[in-house]
Amino acid sequence: MNEAQVLASIDKQGADGCWLWTGCVRSDGYGSVRFAGKVCYPHRVIYELTVGLVPEGLTLDHLCRVRHCCNPEHLEAVTHRENCLRGTSPLAVNAARTHCPRGHAYDEANTLYRGKRLCRECNRVRSLAKYYSRKATA
Repeated sequence: MNEAQVLASIDKQGADGCWLWTGCVRSDGYGSVRFAGKVCYPHRVIYELTVGLVPEGLTLDHLCRVRHCCNPEHLEAVTHRENCLRGTSPLAVNAARTHCPRGHAYDEANTLYRGKRLCRECNRVRSLAKYYSRKATA
């Protein structure tokens, strides 16, 4: 496709100001287009045509959360980490938690990192319970 064909494949009447890609949409919800001899995301093509190149090391985040939206006002260049943390994946949900299930704060003093984030206070209570249950059976 050329620039005019890409622009013609956008429905600018989407809800909340979204510019919806009307061409091929993949199973993950993102659009797909052959542009300049390679397969690309149409939101990235439109962003680069209207705003400019995406800075090295950054990716585009859909602020509207509509994956096939191409409105450059709904796109922000951010790091991959920031993009992931803004989402709704289990990783993002867990990272957004500020307290453990028992209500203890995940702060610098109360957080252990052992392949995952742990509450020091809950870990201490678990260790003591384990110690005393072994002692009682011995």
